Amino acid sequence: MKVWLTSSEIADLALAGLPTTRQNINLLAEREDWARFGALCRKREGRGGGVEYHISLLPVAARWDYCGRHGEAATPPDTALTAQFDAPAGRAGVELDARVAILDAFALFRRQSGVSLTVGVNYFADLYVQGRVDVADWVRQAVPRLSSRTLFRWQSAGKNGEIDRLAVDRGGARRGRGLLDAGDEGRVKAFLLALVVQNPLYTARQLHETLKSKYAGGIELDGTLRPVPSQRLVEMALKRWKAEHNTELLALTNPDAFISRTRVAGTYVHLVHGLNELWQIDASPVDALCLDGRHSVYVCIDVWSRRMVLLVSRTPRSEAVQLLLRKAILLWGRPKAVKTDNGSDFVAKATRRLLAGVNIETITSTAFSPWQKGVVERAVRTFQVDCGRMLPGFIGHNVSDRKVIESRKAFAARLGVDDNKAFAVEMTAAELASHADNWASQIYAHHRHNALGMSPFAKAASWSGPIEQVDAEALNILLMPAPDNDGYRTVGKKGIRIAHYHYMAPGLMVGQRVFVRLDPQDAGRAWCFAEEDSATFIAEARCPELLGEDPVALRAAVAAAQKQLIQERTAEIKAERRKITSRTVLDSRMELAARRNANLVEFPKRADEVTTPALDAGLEVAARRRGDAPKAAPVTDEVAEILAQLEREMDAPVAPEPTPAPGGRVVQLRDTETQAQRYRRFLSIHKRMEAEEPITPAEAAFYGGYVQSAEKKALDDLFDDFGDEALG
Repeated sequence: MKVWLTSSEIADLALAGLPTTRQNINLLAEREDWARFGALCRKREGRGGGVEYHISLLPVAARWDYCGRHGEAATPPDTALTAQFDAPAGRAGVELDARVAILDAFALFRRQSGVSLTVGVNYFADLYVQGRVDVADWVRQAVPRLSSRTLFRWQSAGKNGEIDRLAVDRGGARRGRGLLDAGDEGRVKAFLLALVVQNPLYTARQLHETLKSKYAGGIELDGTLRPVPSQRLVEMALKRWKAEHNTELLALTNPDAFISRTRVAGTYVHLVHGLNELWQIDASPVDALCLDGRHSVYVCIDVWSRRMVLLVSRTPRSEAVQLLLRKAILLWGRPKAVKTDNGSDFVAKATRRLLAGVNIETITSTAFSPWQKGVVERAVRTFQVDCGRMLPGFIGHNVSDRKVIESRKAFAARLGVDDNKAFAVEMTAAELASHADNWASQIYAHHRHNALGMSPFAKAASWSGPIEQVDAEALNILLMPAPDNDGYRTVGKKGIRIAHYHYMAPGLMVGQRVFVRLDPQDAGRAWCFAEEDSATFIAEARCPELLGEDPVALRAAVAAAQKQLIQERTAEIKAERRKITSRTVLDSRMELAARRNANLVEFPKRADEVTTPALDAGLEVAARRRGDAPKAAPVTDEVAEILAQLEREMDAPVAPEPTPAPGGRVVQLRDTETQAQRYRRFLSIHKRMEAEEPITPAEAAFYGGYVQSAEKKALDDLFDDFGDEALG
């Protein structure tokens, strides 16, 4: 297929979504600035000159159309095959899978364009941002934008086998190291959890103020005193802690509930130049019946040597692909690349993650294009023809073969012969696997291969280069199959449920979510890893029914481990709990309120004494009850004379008041304070208050009533403009 085209050739092809004239193609190239991708544009050799463009610059629909005409990509990718990515297990895991997919697309781009790594990184990043890179929708949602620097960093991580660096947990470095988690050497967290144990109904506000009272001077972290975090942060931390320590808190706050709930492309042959450079994998139903039905055989073939490894599986599953890879890697070493089709078992996230973890490049052929992996397709055919026909229970390869067998079946039925006897069905799945392995290693491997001119065994033996061996124990971890639901399980009261069996593991808490891998050599054992990091081992889970162990003893061991773990995790909380009483929160809040309000003073307000005859009588009675009522004084002669004089004056006629003479001065008997005097009095009190000098209650009452008066506000403007002259 020609990958460099001129604008005239592109126009003549009339591809989907593209103009059909040379002028419009040139306008499109100018509008989208194809010249910016220098390595994807080149001068045309030959007469006439001109420019040729690489097909990677064409829109996606046009590339599908063009490749389909040449038998490379007749149909767009099947979106149903990537539907499994719509429900990711975690954000970090989704980003890891998306970045691995982008690296695979980048490797394909480099192979097609032939550009160097530095140039390819820059161009691929620009094409990705423009939406011209063929990736699944979930990949683009996880990674909406891409820079050349980021892609180069991912490429370096993948090349060095550090694929786990692509899964970034942005809060992982800070988690568990904050002020509330690690403050005062962890005592802050223990104190708050102890308060929750004391009374689970305490609100976040109550707990926050109690914490502020306990750590009034600040919380020590890394040798530095820091203020108590806000109430919102305390609330968020409590929510997280309650989820993390749900079982322990339940054991302390509600023992009865704890007991009842939680206690225990092309063939690429011409591009392959060495052993283990490229493997191809495919699967096919075996043309022979077993006693438990029909099985499938997975075939892994090394393209350079043509040697083959087989694995028999009941149904096509991603676990079978992983077991096949484990078997082949242990026998041959690590390959550089593995090519598969778009089957769900091959494109599963677990399979891709494991391949990336061993630093094996993944190449996926176009859907419905078996010729792109013709080596393994031919190997499957060889197995079916050479080995399948020898197997008991052979049912034929095609329709004509099956018609003959169906006729024999009908004849046998008339004779009353059992179907299994008529078809000679006598193999078990284990026997089928044994026959397949013996055929691959003893017959096929030593038979002369026409394309090689020698046997696969001899071809592999002729290789003098190094073999990259992988530690078997490490493979047992990386390539162990995971159960359904992406391998994630939530620990229940009876343990971890897998395929109608319960696996119990000491050290796991009920409600904890883990990632599980099954032991391929022992169905009764499973290995549990952290949910957020599938490479962190936590515990071994065992199934007593499958192992033949005493379930009561195993359950007792799990319960004892759970009890010990709870005791370890709650020891510090219990220690803090002993220091807490039912009045701790109340006293702490009262103390905090007292310190907060210690410097507040209320100004005295102007008071007018209210008096009525009834109140006067009440005061007289109160005085008499206290014994403070005045006693009648004896009347002396002098007093009697004064009283008599008063009586005479009262009986005398009242003389008319003299009429004031015109123009005479009126003498005012009582002095009246003017506005200016009152304002000066206010200024004097205000100046003494600013100097922190004491004032009398009467002055405070005057100041409090005058400071908001309309008179004061009016005089403020005059005083600001004219100073003391405004006051006369």
